[in-house]
Amino acid sequence: MKPNLATFLSAHTTRTRIRTLYITSTRQHHATTDNLRFLAEYEYETKSIPALSTTALSFSIFILNMRHWLIHTFALASTLHSTCAFLCNGSRINASTKLFANLRGMETSKDSSITPLEGNMILYVKAAEDGTSVGDCPFAQYVRLVLEEKGLEYDVRPCTPEMKPQWLIDLFEGKMPALRHRKECYTESEVIAQYLEFFFSNSISLSKPSKNEMKSAEDAIDGIFPSIAKYLKHTPDGDETDNELREGLVESLKRLDAHLSTGDRSGPFLVGSGKEITLLDCGLAPKLYHMSVGLKEFKSNVIDIATSFPAVEKYMQTMFNRESFVNTMYSSETVVWGWSNARS
Repeated sequence: MKPNLATFLSAHTTRTRIRTLYITSTRQHHATTDNLRFLAEYEYETKSIPALSTTALSFSIFILNMRHWLIHTFALASTLHSTCAFLCNGSRINASTKLFANLRGMETSKDSSITPLEGNMILYVKAAEDGTSVGDCPFAQYVRLVLEEKGLEYDVRPCTPEMKPQWLIDLFEGKMPALRHRKECYTESEVIAQYLEFFFSNSISLSKPSKNEMKSAEDAIDGIFPSIAKYLKHTPDGDETDNELREGLVESLKRLDAHLSTGDRSGPFLVGSGKEITLLDCGLAPKLYHMSVGLKEFKSNVIDIATSFPAVEKYMQTMFNRESFVNTMYSSETVVWGWSNARS
């Protein structure tokens, strides 16, 4: 059974750190156990909820396979350590699903449990200085890389603060990148990437490696973008604080270089043996692009990546020359414009 849209609907409100997941059955009153496992694993990995125990997960799967209309509501904050589920009748399922979709700001259909189809994707992103071309947001490029790698058709709509659609402002606080797919809208780059990976992995999957391999790669890149951002933003250049921030970035690059230099690697990418590109590569490459431009423009290349971190340099060149990256790359001048605003 194909994954359905209702299983993925979530109110990802980071400000409150509470996630409410509405899970409905299919039209035939059956739900797929894979969807429940995805939700449990995804919410745990993003630290939204604690891991479900084997007993709790098995019980939930059993309930989902009953031929009844169900709705499970998981409302958790950082202080909660348990989940609760309750059964509702069919009429409440429809009402709850419709209400949830309305809260998301999208239209509702008679069957909100259908599997999303390709096409009709619009990605709203930050505009560049001219107000019309794509801006310098690395998180927007992350989403575009995922779309490109999967071969999904989409339209890009750069937006200045004044050009944002009113519904995006009213219902999603104007957050970008924002992916509108037919009757749904998702913000936050990682949520969008996971949505695309979950529903559109038939031809290209960006999460094939094992969890242990993914975890190792995640540890290797942990904290690298905050290090980049803090260093590039800091002024004046060359003072004591600047030197401390530079050393912080150097330590992050050492960790990444060591990871990319392990002897059992047979490919250029981050995870496992490096044979397959993953979501982690799509997320990291735009940030390294910002670093390479920023070091040259603002820091006089005081960190020589090619000499000090050859594995990182090789990885950057591999990613920067990849077709998906070339298709989504903005100019170095746009990167400089963005960081100049942050430094002022």
